[in-house]
Amino acid sequence: MEKLKLETPDLTQQNIDRIAELFPSAITETKDENGKLKRAINFTVLKQLLSDEVVDGEECYEFTWVGKKQSIIEGNRPIRKTLRPAKEESKNWDTTENLYIEGDNLEVLKLLQNSYMNSIKMIYIDPPYNTGNDFIYRDDFKVSREEYEDEIGVYDEDDNRLFKNTETNGRFHSDWCSMMYPRLQLARNLLSDDGVIFISIDDNEVDNLRKICDEVFGEENFVSLITVNRTSEIATNNVVQKSEYCLVYSKMYFNFFVKGKTKYTISRGTVGNAKQTMPVIEFPKGLRCNNIKDGTYQETRKIIGSSENIENIDVIVVENGKLKYPVRLKAKWRSSNDMRNFFINNCQPTVAKISGIIEEIYFEGDRFMPQIKKLTYEKISSLINYNKRGSNDLASLKLNNIFDFPKSVHLIKNLISICVEKEKNSIVLDFYSGSSTTAHAVMQLNAEDGGNRKFIMVQLPEATDEKSEAYKAGYKNICEIGKERIRRAGKKIEEELEAKSNKGDLFDDEEEVKTVDTGFRVLKVDDTNMKDVYYSAGEYSQQMLLNLESNIKEDRNDMDLLYGVLLDWGVPLSLPHTTETIEGKRVHFVNEDNLVACFEESVSEAVVREIAKRKPERVVFRDSSFSSSPEKINVTEIFKTLSPDTSVKVI
Repeated sequence: MEKLKLETPDLTQQNIDRIAELFPSAITETKDENGKLKRAINFTVLKQLLSDEVVDGEECYEFTWVGKKQSIIEGNRPIRKTLRPAKEESKNWDTTENLYIEGDNLEVLKLLQNSYMNSIKMIYIDPPYNTGNDFIYRDDFKVSREEYEDEIGVYDEDDNRLFKNTETNGRFHSDWCSMMYPRLQLARNLLSDDGVIFISIDDNEVDNLRKICDEVFGEENFVSLITVNRTSEIATNNVVQKSEYCLVYSKMYFNFFVKGKTKYTISRGTVGNAKQTMPVIEFPKGLRCNNIKDGTYQETRKIIGSSENIENIDVIVVENGKLKYPVRLKAKWRSSNDMRNFFINNCQPTVAKISGIIEEIYFEGDRFMPQIKKLTYEKISSLINYNKRGSNDLASLKLNNIFDFPKSVHLIKNLISICVEKEKNSIVLDFYSGSSTTAHAVMQLNAEDGGNRKFIMVQLPEATDEKSEAYKAGYKNICEIGKERIRRAGKKIEEELEAKSNKGDLFDDEEEVKTVDTGFRVLKVDDTNMKDVYYSAGEYSQQMLLNLESNIKEDRNDMDLLYGVLLDWGVPLSLPHTTETIEGKRVHFVNEDNLVACFEESVSEAVVREIAKRKPERVVFRDSSFSSSPEKINVTEIFKTLSPDTSVKVI
């Protein structure tokens, strides 16, 4: 039952509503005196609509909204945050190369800039669709809680507003655009030059998202707007929505195709004949091939390979002037011209035209009978059908009804195959990871094709509704759901691989692999490890500094400090690290010699010399590890003598 308003009508809003009916293009968004968004009239546009002459003012093509400039500032603003390891919540901490990061993704993207700049091959995200039922991340860190006390919202400990974007506040486009813009700016920095981003979206914001991406990635780097047919139907405005979209942009360049079927062509020619001895075959520069069977070798010139480190063949197996046995020699040319020239010079009949990618040739007996394997490539369709519900993927892991609208593993796996099918050591990032479908898809695809792709999942630990099935099952936030999903999916993959059975529902082909990385390191966003004095020592007097025992917070341990250093120095967070005791002091070695850290007090010269003898790339100590300036100078001199290329720093 509706309540009486007991107040006079808002005639201004009624007039705006009337104008909106006649001139919808004149309606815009602005802020009131309290900073709240509201509908308003763009009077310049309205004047032009009512005039048959050009209204004064310069015109330009632009896409803007209330808060755009502030969103750009927030994307560029530095933060004093760090990532703290949670080893007890991780799986296979010492060996895994996968990461699961808990925290606001804007902060996480900023923290990853040094370590993963230009390193991510693929990003997939499924951000809020602005449907009137999403959490929108507010990024104005200067806004106090009191200024928004009349709004329904949730605040984190730093007074950043995470508000429910309900139907009652109009689902303002400005808030949504302000959320997406800085995150996409930072995401672009992380992509490799041939990297690709896939963004799931629906009708509510697809137009705005494309305009934002045109600005961030460049209109020329638009790849496709893929229509994805859904298994579930949603009715809006009396229209049954059976599809949504996946917007695709590249960083700089991207060949948008996938491997199709393999075709074979036999080109019969001879080098010599059955009555003549088999000549030594010299392959052209640019041919790359793998080793053949062991046997008696007759040398030919070396083949100069590429940077791919594929072993070169120096010889063809010959015995008594003839091939000892049929030889299968895998080979690949850098270009079809190299291959064509080889055939012209060595074979009859001449091969006039070659297309496709040449992968294998064969030698049988005394005859040179190349079988050309052509790997055809197909363009991607702008329409993708997937008939597997994401909820079924969760149900197969006994995680029924704990997450709304999860994406399908089948869908994400197909998207990953598009851009990292060949590069099986690539990194895949998802900074709206939700139930961790992307992590599941990466592990499954690795199991199917023997890849070693790594994933980085990022998720805000948004609390689950106390009435939800997830909460009743013990999952207090979304991150707990995501981590458990990765554990269960990984275990299922391991069990099927161990049984050497591909008959389960996880695998689409019969290719066998030995191991898959199903672990992950959990890292959590937190305030900086350092006290305020570290950043503003000039504001403290000498006596105040003497009273401070350390510039590092008391609740931080060696692992916290190590990962803070990795972030600051731009070292990947997935590298293996070990700890040794040298002269009674704990010393951490990251990837053997990429970085060495010692955060102990009173580090002796013997410890410094032993570290220097290892010739690491980087070394870091605590500033308080050395009690005097002469000791610090001595450390510098030791490294100049024993390891002059080492970069030495203190915290």
